[in-house]
Amino acid sequence: MKKLFVLVVLITSCAWAQSSLSSAPQSSFSLAGPPQTAQNQTASGTVRLTRKQAEQIALRNNPRVSVAHLLALAQHQVVRETRSALLPNAYGNFTAVEANEASRISTGSLTASRLLEHAGMGVQLEQLITDFGRTHNLVASSSLMEKSQQASAEATREQVLLATDFAFYNALEAQTTLNVAKQTVQARQTLADQVTQLAKSKLKSDLDLSFAQVNLSQAQLLQLEAQNNYDTAIASLTAVLGSDTHQHYDLIEETAQLQALPADESSLEAQALAQRPDLQALDLRHEADQKFARAQWQQLLPSISALGVVGKTPLGSNQYFTSDWYGAIGGNVSIPIFNGFRYSAEAHEAELRARASAEQTRDLRDQIVRDVQSAWLRANTAYQKVLVQRQLLKEANMGLDLAQTRYQLGLSSIVELSQAQLQQTEAAIGDANARYQYKFALAALNYQTGVHP
Repeated sequence: MKKLFVLVVLITSCAWAQSSLSSAPQSSFSLAGPPQTAQNQTASGTVRLTRKQAEQIALRNNPRVSVAHLLALAQHQVVRETRSALLPNAYGNFTAVEANEASRISTGSLTASRLLEHAGMGVQLEQLITDFGRTHNLVASSSLMEKSQQASAEATREQVLLATDFAFYNALEAQTTLNVAKQTVQARQTLADQVTQLAKSKLKSDLDLSFAQVNLSQAQLLQLEAQNNYDTAIASLTAVLGSDTHQHYDLIEETAQLQALPADESSLEAQALAQRPDLQALDLRHEADQKFARAQWQQLLPSISALGVVGKTPLGSNQYFTSDWYGAIGGNVSIPIFNGFRYSAEAHEAELRARASAEQTRDLRDQIVRDVQSAWLRANTAYQKVLVQRQLLKEANMGLDLAQTRYQLGLSSIVELSQAQLQQTEAAIGDANARYQYKFALAALNYQTGVHP
């Protein structure tokens, strides 16, 4: 009678352990709500982080974003540099000369050859009147290059956001897998302890105990591998966030619902061609190259400038400086005649580069259409995998329930139970992997179409 009572108690404990093993992986998918701030830390110093918060930190700290922004600011200064040719140029001079009075320069370049001892000050003014559109085209080219750089900066932001989403979902997948592994170890440890007691009471064989210990060791190996994958994923996420120090994160899934996949990829292609910032950058660069090529041809045209000078010579010989003040205005027409065909070569070079940029733009358009199609197909396949994995997990849970019931009734061996446990654990991990892979595929599709939710 005493043995019967012990048998009932042990079987009841074993059933409780198997029930906890069946439900443990499923409970790991229940995640807490979003934190109030990106730096909402737990008592252990772990930072709770959502995807949106990770994106904000990456945009603020990632050096690639800073580099793109600084290059856009630098290109704005290039516009100012180019536009300065349209504005007056004024120079102030102060000159003092001590010379052998009235001697003459007999060598060197053509210049005022008479040397006069004097001191004077004055201002020179030069204003471009027209160069027949060359400078205006250069200014337009640099302005378009500035807009292109701004579009490139936006493209860099989108790339950083995609990299952040990928790192976040990869780390979240690793975190979920680690939670499944930990709970699996805990449940199998409890089962091994129960089977050990049953074996000591001669109610289970040593073979059952051996299989229970093997299952426990396999679960421990799974936990070690999951821990390594999680640490690696966190390191990658930390790098994307622009930090060089190790940080412990508790990643929070903001919603468990899966976003629906767009049904028609043709509309996504048109949307991508209209909104992709990298394509806009190439379009603007091509327009800038065309303006620059036109400006290079206009080097062959004359340029007309107005000149002016005014000043005073307080010290000087009255014989040569009859008045303290001097001033003059004039004009200059510069006509290029021959410079070894340099201007025409520069114009042809600019034209060829403009044609090359047009081909680069066309190539990117073709690539975008292909990438949108590929991203939609990958997202669609990932969504189908989510449905299949969800059904597989449901069936694996049912199979584990049946296997543990048969084992408790003595209708099957622990081999059947071990196989059901393994299938249920793999199905739980596969379900998590499928869900996060679909979310990343959807993020990649949004990136290809130029949309970031």
